[in-house]
Amino acid sequence: MKKQQGFSLIELLIVVAIIGIIAAIAIPNLLSARKSANESAAVGTLRTCASAEVTYANSNNAYAALSALNSASPSLIDSAVSGSSITAPKSGYYYIGATADVSASQFNISALRSGAGSGDNDFHVQEDGAVRKVTAATPATASLARDSGTPIGSGSGS
Repeated sequence: MKKQQGFSLIELLIVVAIIGIIAAIAIPNLLSARKSANESAAVGTLRTCASAEVTYANSNNAYAALSALNSASPSLIDSAVSGSSITAPKSGYYYIGATADVSASQFNISALRSGAGSGDNDFHVQEDGAVRKVTAATPATASLARDSGTPIGSGSGS
């Protein structure tokens, strides 16, 4: 009688258990890294939007809504930002800079989480160029209030 080649059931169960343990350790770290990347992308996009607002205001003597920044010639921001909505977020965030958030002398652009897994904070920027972080248990559903939140990147070590 020939000896059968292959793995025993015990060996297969041990391999599956090891893979399960590795996955249990790796998945939370992966999700945390994804949230951090989404937040960094949102802050970078808001800084780009603030620069676009200043560029637009230098040419037109007034700030503009995100849709106007995208339709300017040349386009000052990505169409994914100006057209982002709760149904089509960009990197886990959607951006609000509508006409109600903008006047000739001031603007307020918000980056709001599209869901609980996209990040831990909402952000907004206004004409002073400081990106502000607003921490809340649930994502905001409307533009963030002016001057709310904590400025980030102000040299305080954050």
